[in-house]
Amino acid sequence: MNTTHILSEQRRFFATGATLPVTTRRLALQKLLEQIRRREPQIVAALQADLNKAELESYMCEIGIVREELRYMLRMLPKWARPYSRRAPLSQFPGRSYRYAEPYGQTLIIAPWNYPFQLTLMPLIGALAAGNTAIVKPSAYAPATSALLAELLGELFKPEWVAVVEGGRAANAELLAHRFDYIFFTGSPAVGKTVMEAAAKHLTPLTLELGGKSPVIVDDSAKIELAARRIAFGKYLNAGQTCVAPDYLLVHNSRKQQLLEALRQATRDFFGEQPLNNPELPRIINDKHFRRLLGLLQDGRIVFGGGYDEARLLIEPTVIDDISYYSPLMQEEIFGPLLPVIGYDDLQQVIGDLRELPKPLALYLFTEQESVKRQVLSGLRFGGGCVNDTIIHLADKRLSFGGVGDSGMGAYHGKSSFDSFSHYKSVVDKSTRFDLPMRYHPYNEKNLRLIKRFLK
Repeated sequence: MNTTHILSEQRRFFATGATLPVTTRRLALQKLLEQIRRREPQIVAALQADLNKAELESYMCEIGIVREELRYMLRMLPKWARPYSRRAPLSQFPGRSYRYAEPYGQTLIIAPWNYPFQLTLMPLIGALAAGNTAIVKPSAYAPATSALLAELLGELFKPEWVAVVEGGRAANAELLAHRFDYIFFTGSPAVGKTVMEAAAKHLTPLTLELGGKSPVIVDDSAKIELAARRIAFGKYLNAGQTCVAPDYLLVHNSRKQQLLEALRQATRDFFGEQPLNNPELPRIINDKHFRRLLGLLQDGRIVFGGGYDEARLLIEPTVIDDISYYSPLMQEEIFGPLLPVIGYDDLQQVIGDLRELPKPLALYLFTEQESVKRQVLSGLRFGGGCVNDTIIHLADKRLSFGGVGDSGMGAYHGKSSFDSFSHYKSVVDKSTRFDLPMRYHPYNEKNLRLIKRFLK
């Protein structure tokens, strides 16, 4: 597919105004929802082929979230797209103030491999709802899902509206060499810097959904067994290959051993005595990441887990103790089923230490104390998170999802998706019935007094 030709055709198509009517946008979203329903078995099969995702996990974390987002957008879009109108302030009387949501135009969406269906379509829903065209670039690391998305979207849209470009890094580089009106990127901070550099050449606005080392804090009041199950759920979902997965665990020393045993039991309950024999254990995406994770297994002391199957790219859910902030495991986002554990005695010391680290995409706190909630939530900066759970905040369509600092910029989901892909144009419609003269030359004391009365 010729990228230059696609860009030219999308600009021509957008200029016709064909994407602007709300009825057209809603029809596109409705057709996408119906297509997902119809192709659900194929989507499950593609995710199983790429990541060995179980059907329940595929629906819960990919298909279901996308369907719910589509239904919510269909319901709310007429309201969000309506011009905001208010009487102009007294200083601009008589008149009326308006704010119009208009699409940026031509958008580029670069998606990752870890949730290849959800993280491709969620931003696309926002782009379509706002009235944009889009070039979608799925990840080559998830080839079955990438091919299915190309087929699915190709059946629904002409390429001048939505085009799918498959390929690896060379395809990314070629796309980023062109000018877009908006870019949405999900991936690593390192690649995010490259995307931002490319966008800066054209002053293109963008959203960066990145990652980072998301901590879990478990204080001495936490309900340990429940905390262990919810931490294990969040950590080992998709074999830890989740941007908001708990990356490392900070636990009060008085509860550390109890939590380690509870994590062992929760993992056994989830995956059995021999996790490598569990047919629903997700696999590591490719050999490169598998080798990287094996290297990290050499750090600290393995409490449980640590086994792996090289032929099938499987690694057991693993907990690792005897770790410090300076350990190799703590120098990069793990993005795998390895959970390092650090004990602490002083919560204020933990808060102070975390303030010195890059701002994470997520933070999770397990406590029964309101004072601890206040200290952590007000004392630390992070993209989003949960109290007494993990992961689930991103599934609430009423909440924006996004990072801060090294973990990203901008947000999406629900109204935030519509906002991210919209430019809000402000207009004052001024009456011509009469004209207040105090703003004009020649200036005098009387006019100054009048202006001060209007602009207090």
